[in-house]
This record gives sequence, structure tokens and C-alpha cells, in this order.
Amino acid sequence: MTAIATAAALSLPISLRRTCKITSSKKFQSIKKGFRVYAVFGEESSLGSKKSQWGSLFDVEDPRSKVPQFKGKFLDVYQALEVARYDIQYCDWRARQDLLTIMVLHEKVVEVLNPLAREFKSIGTMKKELAELQGELAQAHKQVHISEARVSAALDKLAYMEELVNDKLLDDRTTTESNVASSSSTSTRSSDTVKKLPRKSLDVSGPVQPYHPRLKNFWYPVAFSTDLKDDTMIPIECFEEPWVLFRGKDGNPGCVQNTCAHRACPLHLGSVNEGRIQCPYHGWEYTTDGKCEKMPSTRLLNVKIRSVPCLEQEGMIWIWPGDDPPTATLPSLKPPSGFEIHAEIVMELPVEHGLLLDNLLDLAHAPFTHTSTFAKGWTVPSLVKFLTPASGLQGYWDPYPIDMEFRPPCMVLSTIGISKPGKLEGQSTKECTTHLHQLHVCIPSSRNKTRLLYRMSLDFAPVLKHIPFMHYLWRHFAEQVLNEDLRLVIGQQERMINGANIWNLPVSYDKLGVRYRLWRKALEQGIKQLPFSKPM
Repeated sequence: MTAIATAAALSLPISLRRTCKITSSKKFQSIKKGFRVYAVFGEESSLGSKKSQWGSLFDVEDPRSKVPQFKGKFLDVYQALEVARYDIQYCDWRARQDLLTIMVLHEKVVEVLNPLAREFKSIGTMKKELAELQGELAQAHKQVHISEARVSAALDKLAYMEELVNDKLLDDRTTTESNVASSSSTSTRSSDTVKKLPRKSLDVSGPVQPYHPRLKNFWYPVAFSTDLKDDTMIPIECFEEPWVLFRGKDGNPGCVQNTCAHRACPLHLGSVNEGRIQCPYHGWEYTTDGKCEKMPSTRLLNVKIRSVPCLEQEGMIWIWPGDDPPTATLPSLKPPSGFEIHAEIVMELPVEHGLLLDNLLDLAHAPFTHTSTFAKGWTVPSLVKFLTPASGLQGYWDPYPIDMEFRPPCMVLSTIGISKPGKLEGQSTKECTTHLHQLHVCIPSSRNKTRLLYRMSLDFAPVLKHIPFMHYLWRHFAEQVLNEDLRLVIGQQERMINGANIWNLPVSYDKLGVRYRLWRKALEQGIKQLPFSKPM
């Protein structure tokens, strides 16, 4: 990225307050067309050398003397970011000085009202001094509010700039590893990111609308292979429709409508006989393609119920609920090399699947929500970021050593670096010695219900697989974590159904959730080339 392109796209305008006691000021660097980064010099503290008993609490060094000097007419992205950081420090210092002014003025009020001082001052003098102090206090309080607003705005701008810089860094790293793009193309993608970043709120409000038919045209993993025995059935809901899974004579799975053609009795209440599912009402039997092969006590021809394409791969049962022809290949959800599966858990949750995906794609909530489980004892970082390529649905969290990916249409994969079970090392996953890999699949059962498939894998402690009843412990822990989320997400859902927008103010750490929502919106609108995906 050239210095000019960077300065034009990324420079941060921060204008700092000048009081009546400014002796001189100077523009530190300027960017043409009105985009400027300021660092103010020469502003004197309104307190002078006055110190109070609270002085030590506000005795923060004036950062202006440490502002770096850069040569040249324009700032590149890193220099602009560095100057912006010093502007933040100045805003913080200025706010502390304003607050200390209030403290000192309050001391003066107490001094004026001191009974020992009243003997030497007339009532008129006291009234005059109190009136002056009241005016100074009002002005000081006003300046504090201005400083608070300035600090808040500057922090938002700094977070935005850091996001752009991190996007560029990750683009550079991805380009180097793949060796397929030049530095100029990286610059172009980074510039595109500036334009594509959603600065306005997303409209995700209720009532919850029916799922769009285009969302059905994907392969969905709906069950684990180990749960589907030769003589068992698994009833599921998918996109508001009831289905039932069972194995045919050849052992291959099938998925048919969970409603008998005769009297609409739920088929899963029956049994599986010789690879056919038998209705418990009158004994009609259906094969995995939905054909009725047996009708006790009567005979009809060409009776059939609906079925959908159903395949088995890598320990999971997949269905294609859409009307378009299914794709020839299924995506791979295998754990990375070196990992062993330790737990496979299925849960039915009373929330819309998009809300659950929003939650799973968000790690910034962990130190506040999961204080009794995996995030117990986590410190709250000053800034949480999700770093991802300019065009992608995967990346890694900073400062947490967690890689994460959203894989359409409803899968979230994450790899967590740990040193001991339940303890983060505070570095990238590649630098961690042991890891936990998670797969979450969120099946849209209905507009307010999700079928969740959870798979947990470890690259250490293989002996845990052989401990009796260990799977009950894993399920208990998973339910504890989910319950911490559910009480919040169910509350979101109630408000969304009543018309509230649950995506009012996206911030930098919401990036992956925002991209999921933009991907889904583009899919429903029928856009051929979906965002954050490779060109066809």
C-alpha cells in the first residue's frame, strides 16, 4: 500500500480542545483534502502549579513531549495509527486535568464556607466568591463532559484504525503463505475493506420471518452416525418440517417425511423392520426413498411419502432439504490432523438458529457471560479484536489464542490453544502446546428452535476416551456453558420477536458475526457471487 493511498483512506481526524490559556498550537502532520491527524503542543494546564490532596491520583505525565516526529508530507498507515494513539493519551490526560480542576474548585467552596473564614469576610464578599466559584464549577463540569465524549469518540476511531491495520497485516501474511498475490493487490483488498466495513446498524428484527428457500440448498449434517443404529430412528425438524432418519436394508441412511401417507401418524413412534420404517397405526411400511412397500390388510398402488437426499460421511448423517439438485460433494468437518474425537453431543435449543450462530461467532462476551465455566478468572482486555482476511469468514482472536471459522450454511469450527485443560496461554494457537477443537452445527429446526450438534476433539490426553462415563461429564460441562448463553440469547429472541433490532451498534469485535449476517442477506437476495467467498 502506498503512503498516499493509506493516508487518504486511513488518516484519523482528531481535533483537540483549546482553552483560553493556549500559548501556541501546531499541526503535527496534515493530509490533503481535509483529512488530518493533530497533536497539540504548548497548551498549559489551567491548574498551574496548584496541587490538592487528590493530586497524586491525577498525576499523569503530559504525553505531548513523547509524540514521535515523522518526516515527509504524508503519513503511512502505521505512522497515522501511532499518532492516533498519542492523541488518545492526550485526551485522557486532558480529561484528568479537567476533573482535577473540579476537585480544586470544590476545595475553594469549602474554604469560602469555612466558619473560621467567615469572621474576616463580609456576606457580600462571600456571595460574590461563591457566585464566581459556581460559574467556574459549571464550566469545569461542562469541560469534563466534553472530554468524556472526546475520549469515547477517539477510542472508537482508534479501534477502527487498528482493525484496518490488522486486516492489512493478515492480508500480507496470507499473501506470503499462499504466494499468489502481489503487494499491490493486497493494497487494493485493504482499500476495499475500508469501503465494505459496515458502519451502520444491521436490521435483524422481528417478528422472525420464514426461512428463505435459498437457505435450504445446502448439505446439512443432522445427526452423528453413532446415534443411528440399524433398528433405531431419529426424528428431526428442519425448516419447519418433520423428518425421520433410519437405515435401510443396505445399511445406508435415509430421510423421509415423518408423517404416514394414510392418516398422518408420526412414523417415529413405530419401529424399523428389515430396513423399512413401520407406522404404529396400521402397519404401513416405507423404504428410505419414501416408497410404501407393505400395507397389511389392504392394497394400494404407488403410495409414497416425501424423502430428501441423504448421505453418510466422516461419522455424520447429511441431508439436502432444498429444491435445487444437490451438489456432488459434501464439505469435510473432520478434526485437524492429530486430534481425536472425545465427545459428540446433540441438543435441542429453544432459540432461532441465526441468534445461536451470532453467539457462537462472538468470543468477546466470554469474560462477562461464562464466569462460572471456561472463562472463569479471565481478565477483561482493553481491546478485543477478530483478525481476518479482507474477504473471508475465518480468522483468529486477539488477545485469545483461538482460531475460528464460519462455514456455510450453519457450521462454526474453532481451535483453542491451551496449556492445561481450561486455561488459556495468552498467545497464538500455533505457539500453544495442546489444543481443543470444537464443531458446532446449528440446524434451523423452526423459527424459534435449533438442533445443535456439538463435537469436541483433543490433541492430548487420549486416555480420557477410555474412562467410563466420561461422556456424561463432557455433556454436563457443555450444558453448563450453553445455559450461560441461553438465558441471554432467549432474552434477545423475546425482544426481537417484539420488534427489537438485535444488531443495533456493531463494533470491531463483532466482525465475524456481521460478515455472517451479510453473507446470509446476500444469499436470500439471490446474489450470485456471495460476499466473503472465493470467486466462482
